[in-house]
Amino acid sequence: MMNSSYEFRRAITRKPGRSIVGGLRAEDIGTPDLARMLEAHAAYVATLRSTGAEVVELPPLEDYPDAVFVEDTMLCLPELAIAMRPGAPTRMGEVAEMRPAIAGFYGDKIATITAPGTIEGGDILVTGREILVGLSARTNREGVAQLSDIVREYGYALRLVETPAGVLHFKTDCGLVGPETILSTRRLAVSGCFDGYDVLEVPEGEEAASNCIRFNTLVIMAAGFPRTAEMLTAHGYEVVEIDNSECAKLDGGMSCLSLRF
Repeated sequence: MMNSSYEFRRAITRKPGRSIVGGLRAEDIGTPDLARMLEAHAAYVATLRSTGAEVVELPPLEDYPDAVFVEDTMLCLPELAIAMRPGAPTRMGEVAEMRPAIAGFYGDKIATITAPGTIEGGDILVTGREILVGLSARTNREGVAQLSDIVREYGYALRLVETPAGVLHFKTDCGLVGPETILSTRRLAVSGCFDGYDVLEVPEGEEAASNCIRFNTLVIMAAGFPRTAEMLTAHGYEVVEIDNSECAKLDGGMSCLSLRF
């Protein structure tokens, strides 16, 4: 039996476009290099496909600079997809652009978060036992309440947690690496939100490595964090490192770049 929290048959990605230079960012640490981002994106897609998964790569959306970060538009569960309502106004149109691709797999089994709720996929961590959702500047209580009502009908338990101050998304600071194991920053782990789970804390100075994904047999993480990679390998995980230098300039990470189902 598949574990739907990390075993996937399909993924959807979207190529970054020229407009990526205008993407949102909490802090300006440089303009993204599109050529380098495209190279890294190709490596990311190839890594997903290397597990045997079908990967749909959608074309760029020049009207939406942040559209490469597809995870924020949908939550994909085995039973249905839920269309998010991004907290960033400039990103709301991305959801409608994603619907046709999702409908190709889910048909009419797509629920929708509505105003005044806001919620983005970057704040949602699906584990082997529950759905954790972090409040953030992009995700509000009304959005979480709507999502809770939707998933409860399918037997999912949803738990609201706090995202550390100054952190864009809940998953900026964590990633699932096994059904009961979470890679986390210390600042998030000490909050107690992962009590009952096995927690691997990223070494000090490598906090950005925490946004990783488990995709079938692989743990995919940002390159440049050798102590985290060594720790994961020592725990028996097959690690693949992907250049995230350009996405990081837009507060993006490994989970942001795909919808996995």
